Amino acid sequence: MTGTSSCSDLVAEVVATISEGLMLVSPQGKIEMVNPALERLTGYSAAELTGQPCTVLGCGACDEARRGASGWCRLFERGTESSRRCDIVRKDGVRVPVSKNARVVRKDGRVAGAVETFTDMSEVVERDRRIEALARMLDRADGFAGMVGVSPAMQRVYRIVERAADSDAPVLILGPSGCGKELAARAVHDLGHRANGPYVPLNCSALNESLLESELFGHARGSFSGAVRDRQGRFEAAHGGDLFLDEVGDLPLATQVKLLRVLETKHIERVGENRSRAVDVRIICATHRDLGSLVRTGQFREDLLFRINVIPVVLPALRQRAEDIPLLAAHFVAGIRQRTGKDIEGFTPDAMHRLTAYDWPGNVRELRSAVEYAFVLADRGRLGVEHLPAHITGTRAECCPQTLHVASFAGEDLAAQQPEQRNQEHDELLRALRRTGGNMAAAARLLGVHRGTVRNRMLKYGMNLRKEIRDGTTEE
Repeated sequence: MTGTSSCSDLVAEVVATISEGLMLVSPQGKIEMVNPALERLTGYSAAELTGQPCTVLGCGACDEARRGASGWCRLFERGTESSRRCDIVRKDGVRVPVSKNARVVRKDGRVAGAVETFTDMSEVVERDRRIEALARMLDRADGFAGMVGVSPAMQRVYRIVERAADSDAPVLILGPSGCGKELAARAVHDLGHRANGPYVPLNCSALNESLLESELFGHARGSFSGAVRDRQGRFEAAHGGDLFLDEVGDLPLATQVKLLRVLETKHIERVGENRSRAVDVRIICATHRDLGSLVRTGQFREDLLFRINVIPVVLPALRQRAEDIPLLAAHFVAGIRQRTGKDIEGFTPDAMHRLTAYDWPGNVRELRSAVEYAFVLADRGRLGVEHLPAHITGTRAECCPQTLHVASFAGEDLAAQQPEQRNQEHDELLRALRRTGGNMAAAARLLGVHRGTVRNRMLKYGMNLRKEIRDGTTEE
């Protein structure tokens, strides 16, 4: 008896250490024993499961095996069930994908019961879901989550984005302005296990320090003038999902300190409130600035850089993947054609040659603006060289068009420009405004600049919108 007892104790100890869920079932379908791994998997305690019919787990494979069986289950007729994929239902009602194996146990030639093991397949199923989502994105007409390109540089980006999505670590997306950092951030969210949670973006350069902290962390009623009610911040809004901080290099130093504290403690405090609130948020940051240089000049905290730069994703400039320009141009043509209804077929070979030869300092955003500009000028057919912006075609030999275009983005002072440049910029702005009937937003899209830049240039040249533009003659 002592030997038998010791053997039973050893078997029980071995069963308890098995990482897979295990249970013993009687020939009548009653659960006789479960191990700790099955308790963890199902959420039930051993006491709650013992004596219950095995149907308590809601396994679809069991339902099928019982149909047409002469006894409780066909398992006792066949003797084994190998690697059946099914779902079981946890105590809290959540369905868990498992791989189930079962074998009948005999004693003295008679069926004594069955042993069933359950392997949690949640991670495998989630991985398959992400792979399927990735395949769908690659098959879509608009490319990988809206990012278009088949160049080796973009293929590397896609692979890193996929790896980043598979992690909960902070992601830092780097690259020049207009290269698609927002699209990459969205892809990290959509491909990850937080895809069902919220995706909350915030442009860090758009707000001053006090408003930025209120946006990030929320505020309590009465914490400052105008705070008439409690307000949830972006961190709380992103709980269970991802928070995208665009232009993170523009964060004020005081806000950087508070952001670092949140990343380390996973807790926030609303402005004007002492209560700490837990947040489960993955941070995705983006910037076109050199954060290393900002650290050296004291404008960015080195410890925060280390904290957010766990998985860097570097997007190439458009000139570094010129082979993608025809795909991008065709993508924009298709989208604008659908929106405007214009019968535009694409670009002529000469026009496409000009597009691929241009350096694209404004990257993909500038290319999209150039296609928008061409659509305004063209009525139907193909887009030719005559429909492209002058700074791309280089048709004005009296100055360097590329230099002028870059300077216009930087907002150079009028006095610092050469007379030819001033005249060209004035004339180009006047034509754009006349073509759009004085609509500054539309004119900005034609020129590939911000609406505020159009307004500043009008002030710089003393333009009167009604007198010089709306009453002027619209150009052919």
